[in-house]
Amino acid sequence: MTQTTTSDASPTAGSGSRPSTGAPAPLLGGPGAGDGPDQPRTDVVGRPLPDFPEPPPLASHGPARIVAMCNQKGGVGKTTTTINLGAALAEYGRRVLLVDFDPQGAASVGVGVNPHDLDMSVYNLLMERDVTLDDVLQSTAIDGLDVLPANIDLSAAEVQLVGEVARESVLARALRPALDDYDVILVDCQPSLGLLTVNALTAAHGVLIPLECEFFALRGVALLVETIEKVRDRLNPELEVDGILPTMYDSRTLHSREVVARVHEAFGDTLLHTVIGRTVKFPDASVAAEPITNYAPAHAGAAAYRQLARELVARGDSA
Repeated sequence: MTQTTTSDASPTAGSGSRPSTGAPAPLLGGPGAGDGPDQPRTDVVGRPLPDFPEPPPLASHGPARIVAMCNQKGGVGKTTTTINLGAALAEYGRRVLLVDFDPQGAASVGVGVNPHDLDMSVYNLLMERDVTLDDVLQSTAIDGLDVLPANIDLSAAEVQLVGEVARESVLARALRPALDDYDVILVDCQPSLGLLTVNALTAAHGVLIPLECEFFALRGVALLVETIEKVRDRLNPELEVDGILPTMYDSRTLHSREVVARVHEAFGDTLLHTVIGRTVKFPDASVAAEPITNYAPAHAGAAAYRQLARELVARGDSA
């Protein structure tokens, strides 16, 4: 779901411009920092902040790494992260496919596709044998970024898939023709742990967990990790947790800092260094149907998603 907020968090120093090649982007929400130029930079839990270099250009594209954006709690920033991470990776020369796997169609709207005007959606790709990926695929205004859009029709798929053979693997089969054409496929899951989400986890190589820096969001992570482990054991032994991404972080509140500290205590380095801060620019960009990297390219939110893209590439979790 799209992040909605009421006020901008204070940006960190240097957050007003796009990072230069090789320089780490400022973190929206305020990481820890040294007192002087010789002090090492640290992230929000005090770990040394690595320098994530700009990824080198790719000589060729594919095979794609499929990443499921997953959290059963709504409103934690899954769609915002899917759109903006995809746009940031495309800026770095990656070919990216967004799969809108939520019947609300928010990821489609966020890249300029009207779900109500669709003749074909990801629902048709899943449920109709004669529909191909090219029938559903749509390009976006972002060079290198395509989308498989969704609308409310997708809600029927969860019921209809129950009687299908290998019902958990329908999305994996549908995405197979796209693997050689893209570097990263990002699947925006609906806020549930139902059959559509299990399909996304079965198709994925990795899971990125956006986590709102709020106590009730924290409580659901253990259940999600348990579901991921079941899918790994029974359906997809290659599935990994690529990372937990703190979203809607506000360094001015003790609550945000405590939530991130508890996640680090429980999950260690699964917690990513990058955090996404709370800002009204995200809903503003959603209304404009643009990624924040296009809508406000010099904003700290855009810089944070560029840093996230570089961090995932550096970790080997994106091309």
